Amino acid sequence: MREGKRRILTYGTFDLLHVGHVRLLQRAAALGDELIVGVSTDDFNSIKGKSAQYPYQDRAEIVAALTCVDEVIAEENWEQKADDIRRLDIDALVMGSDWEDDERFAHLCDLCELVFLPRTEGISTTSIKDDLSKGA
Repeated sequence: MREGKRRILTYGTFDLLHVGHVRLLQRAAALGDELIVGVSTDDFNSIKGKSAQYPYQDRAEIVAALTCVDEVIAEENWEQKADDIRRLDIDALVMGSDWEDDERFAHLCDLCELVFLPRTEGISTTSIKDDLSKGA
């Protein structure tokens, strides 16, 4: 930890920003002094088989506008997490609990604390997109 400031890092697409996103970011921010958010780029979303309603620049600007967020970086690939943790002097990586069993995170526990927070029940970007496509 540098100068007593605990730095927290999280990642996500943050498309169609909703209360679940905001609550997760607020809880992540409460675990430290600075919250850095990696927002998935459009190219990375394509690699993941996802598409976003809004382009990366818009999503990054929306996330950056939240008072609990101190900095936004681009998430461009799966492999960058270890480098980001080292480069940004991160103390804890926070993700939604749905990532807890994903092997892509296991090796990161050697670099910082891993925290998996429960998601907000009853809301997800996927369910919002499904409702919109049905005209609900």
